[in-house]
Amino acid sequence: MNHRGETVRDTTHDILTMPAAILTGPGETLVIEAPLPVPGPGEVRVRLEGCGVCASNLGPWAGPEWMEFPTRPGALGHEGWGIVDSLGAGVEGLATGQRVVVLSQNAYARYDVAPASAVVPLPPALDGRPFPGEPLGCAMNIFHRANIRAGETVAIIGIGFLGALLVQLAKAAGARVIAISRRDSTRRLAEEMGADVTIPMADHWEIIEETRALTGGTFCDCVIECVGKQWPLDLAAELVRERGRLVVAGYHQDGPRQVNMQLWNWRGMDVINAHERDPAIYVQGMREAVAAVAEGRLNPDPLYSRSYPLSRLDQALDDTRDKPGAFIKAWIRFE
Repeated sequence: MNHRGETVRDTTHDILTMPAAILTGPGETLVIEAPLPVPGPGEVRVRLEGCGVCASNLGPWAGPEWMEFPTRPGALGHEGWGIVDSLGAGVEGLATGQRVVVLSQNAYARYDVAPASAVVPLPPALDGRPFPGEPLGCAMNIFHRANIRAGETVAIIGIGFLGALLVQLAKAAGARVIAISRRDSTRRLAEEMGADVTIPMADHWEIIEETRALTGGTFCDCVIECVGKQWPLDLAAELVRERGRLVVAGYHQDGPRQVNMQLWNWRGMDVINAHERDPAIYVQGMREAVAAVAEGRLNPDPLYSRSYPLSRLDQALDDTRDKPGAFIKAWIRFE
């Protein structure tokens, strides 16, 4: 029986393999037939409908010295959603046939396995809609860490998937939002998401002076950096008011960073590294994202630029890197 009380035949007992993508070298993918994963005690197997493509994949995709090829089947995919199709021993509160979002690590494949604690049910209101739960949950967790309050001025640097979600959340909290982004298309998107002001991310000092003018010389209560590069981090610190908050949401994994400690010290700012590593906190963010989207408080649908079959994962990764046109977010669909 599934979660609706309907009889469901388990057709996977005859299946021994599944399509899964592997990275065979820098910029190279291959779809293979991999062994079907079997859920152990306390685990759930999900037949995936889709998986978001994360910019954190771009480092391994480029083939740095530390990267080992080929990768595990499905590796790097961690933004999956789909249908529960098998339960390990001792799993309670989930049922086969139930549509869920899952925090797993090998979701560039038709099936993946995760602990039951990393699986969040999706309500009928979200039927038929893509739902990359990990980045949506990440946005909710960063928003909580930023502690944005009504009446504050918040600058968000970098309007991609994460930045656009944070614009929505900050506006819903009653903040005045300044969106700073490189592309014309993403500044227009930020306006659609509710940004009060947009600034081209071009000249360092012009951005500082425009923000100074917009804030009467005091700068911003909170600045969220969503790019993951040195210059945006430098810029973010310049835009924080005295005793304000600098929230690091960018993924800084391509080398060391330098900071202007004289400025940080003089401004007396709070610096918040908003990345979470505790799976329980990730999953709590995912639960909150499910509720926010289902209730209409958060709308990620305009941000899903394009879906790709698993055989075109290479193109999805290239587009995530190159951002053609008005591109924001790619996802892999399983047909």
